[in-house]
Amino acid sequence: MMRTRPLKVALLGCGVVGSEVARIMTTHADDLTARIGAPVELAGVAVRRPDKVREGIPADLVTTDATALVKRGDIDVVVEVIGGIEPARTLITAAFEHGASVVSANKALLAQDGAALHAAAEANDTDLYYEAAVAGAIPLIRPLRESLAGDKVNRVLGIVNGTTNFILDKMDSTGAGYQEALDEATALGYAEADPTADVEGFDAAAKAAILAGIAFHTRVRLDDVYREGMTEVTAADFVSAKEMGCTIKLLAICERAEDGGSVTARVHPAMIPLTHPLASVRGAYNAVFVESDAAGQLMFYGPGAGGAPTASAVLGDLVAVCRNRLSGATGPGESAYAALPVSPMGDVVTRYHISLDVADKPGVLAQVATVFAEHGVSIDTVRQQGKDGEASLVVVTHRASDAALGGTVEALRKLDTVRGVASIMRVEGE
Repeated sequence: MMRTRPLKVALLGCGVVGSEVARIMTTHADDLTARIGAPVELAGVAVRRPDKVREGIPADLVTTDATALVKRGDIDVVVEVIGGIEPARTLITAAFEHGASVVSANKALLAQDGAALHAAAEANDTDLYYEAAVAGAIPLIRPLRESLAGDKVNRVLGIVNGTTNFILDKMDSTGAGYQEALDEATALGYAEADPTADVEGFDAAAKAAILAGIAFHTRVRLDDVYREGMTEVTAADFVSAKEMGCTIKLLAICERAEDGGSVTARVHPAMIPLTHPLASVRGAYNAVFVESDAAGQLMFYGPGAGGAPTASAVLGDLVAVCRNRLSGATGPGESAYAALPVSPMGDVVTRYHISLDVADKPGVLAQVATVFAEHGVSIDTVRQQGKDGEASLVVVTHRASDAALGGTVEALRKLDTVRGVASIMRVEGE
C-alpha cells in the first residue's frame, strides 16, 4: 500500500553533484515514489551562496543555516555532498542525533572518521550509505558490502581517479610529458585548478581506505594507506613500459596477506601488462578489479566522477534508505569484526622496474647484480644500452619486499659506477 505522507529530504550542498540530485528528484519524482512506496520531498537545500540562481529549486527551500536544517526533526534523510571534514562531520552527526539517516559522497570524511560515523548512526538507529564516495556511478560499495558478504575478498585493485587516468592515458597514447598532459586535462575540465588531491594520490588513498575496510571487515583509516603520487612519471617511463608490454596506471591496491593475518592498502603508479583488463581503461574512466575465493575475478567499470554519474549513486542510496525508513529497518552498518592489522609498506611484496644511469665499462653489470643478490632481491631480466662512456641499465626483479628493494637501491647509490637512479616503478597485475 502506497503511503501518502512524503519522506522529507534535506540536501547539503548544491554544486555540480547536488544540483543533479535535486534535478533527478524533481524530474523522476513519480518513478521514485513508485520504487520507494512513498513520495520523497526536497524539504530544504543548504548552500553557502543563497543569491545564486538555482534552476528548478524554489527560493524558499534555500538556506545558509545547514545546522538548523538537519536539526528540524521532520527530516527523514540528509544528503551530504559538500565534501571536506568540517562542517560535514558535525552536520552528519547532528542529523543522526535528530533521527535522520544520511547519504554521503564524502570520501575524505569517511576515510578519516568512518568508524565514528557508523557508531553514531547505529546509536541512533539510522542509516549511513555512501556508494557515491568511491568510483562515482559504478556500483562498488554495495556489491562489496552485500553481494560478496558471504565470500572472502582477497584483493581489490583499481583505477579510482579519473583525472589521473586521463593524464596517464594521454601520456601513453601521444608520448606527451606529464605537464603537457596535465594542462590538457585542466583545459578540458578533468583537472581542478589545484590538482594536488588527484595527482598526489590523496583522493585515491581515501577511496582505498574505504574499499579496504569494507572488503576485509577491518578498520582502515586514511593514515594507514601508503600514498605515492604520479608527478614524477615521465615519457621515458612509458617507453620502458611499452618495451615490457605494459602501460602505467595510478592504482589503488588493497590486499589480504597470503597467510590471512594482515592487510595492506596503497596507492602509487605501477606498470601493468597490456593483457590485464585495467590496461584498457582509457580517458577519465574508472575500473576496479576484485578477487575473491568463491566468485573469482570481477571487474567494475564506468564513469567515476561528474555530476550526473555521481548523483546516480546518491539517488540509489536515497531509494535504499527511504525503503528502510518505511519498513522500520536499517541497512548493513560497519563490519569490522576481523580487526586485521594493517601492515606497513615495507612488508609489501611485488615486482620492480629499476632504471639506472651507469658508467659504460666492463664489470658494471656484475657489481649491480651482486648488490641485488646481497639484499635477497632476485633479478628477472636486465637490459643495458651504452654510448660514449655512459649507459642505462634497466633491471626487472622477481617479487621482493619494499624494504628489501629500498635497501638495494640505497646500496646501489653508493657504487662509483652508478651515476644515479633514473626511476623506480612497481610492476603489478600479474
